[in-house]
Formats: sequence, structure tokens, C-alpha cells
Amino acid sequence: MAAFRGIPRLIKQLSRLNPNNISPSLLPPPYLISHRGITSKLFVGGLSFYTTEKALSEAFSQFGQVIEAKIIMDRVSDRSKGFGFVTFASEDEAQKALTEMNGKVLNGRIIFVDNAKPRSRFDDGMPIARGPPEPTPDT
Repeated sequence: MAAFRGIPRLIKQLSRLNPNNISPSLLPPPYLISHRGITSKLFVGGLSFYTTEKALSEAFSQFGQVIEAKIIMDRVSDRSKGFGFVTFASEDEAQKALTEMNGKVLNGRIIFVDNAKPRSRFDDGMPIARGPPEPTPDT
């Protein structure tokens, strides 16, 4: 428990650091994305349901340092949803990978690569209201 007490101080120190002066491998992916912009993170669609995160990382590592390769899984079936994200250490590496890998075949499927878009703040698994609320009977 004592180890967790230093976390707020560490976060405060990290917030003052310039990520350009730190090795990208030492920074967590969310820190990189928030400070360098979402353009170093790519969306990869059309993945085979059998593609692993390791295979995804290896396929994209030829274009630069892959910080994270994440395949999105269905919560119920625990199977791949057929898409994922690859985060690079730099925007240049990500853009080169986007150009070179978009439309290529990976594990027998043509993949589609694009810059990742930020999630909307309502995209947390909860349904979004459509229209006015239902009237409630007065009691």
C-alpha cells in the first residue's frame, strides 16, 4: 500500500516533463498520445479474428518503434472485433506505416489503416439518449 502513496507525486512530476526529452519507451501510451497528439496512433481495421497483438506489432515495427499494439476484443465472447490500434513513438513513423500498410494483406485479410480518432465522451458503453425523455405519470 505504501508504494501507491508516491503515485500522485510521480504524476505531478511527469506532467512537468517534456516528452520530447524522454525515451518514448519509458512513457505510457496515453501520456504520449495526450502530449504528441493522436496522430501517432493508428486505427487498423479488417484484421483477421486470429491476428494477435504480437503479430500486429511485428507487422508494423518495420516502420518504427511500436509503443503499443492493441486488438479490441468483444467483452461477451472474448473474441477479436476485427480491429485494433498501433501507437508509434513518433508521428513520422505512424504516417509512414499508414502510407505503406493501408490496403496490404495481413494474415490473409486486406487491412485498412487510418489515423485514430479520439473517442467521443459518450462512448463509454452507455446508450445515448435519442429525443426527449419519456413523460412520467404525475403521482
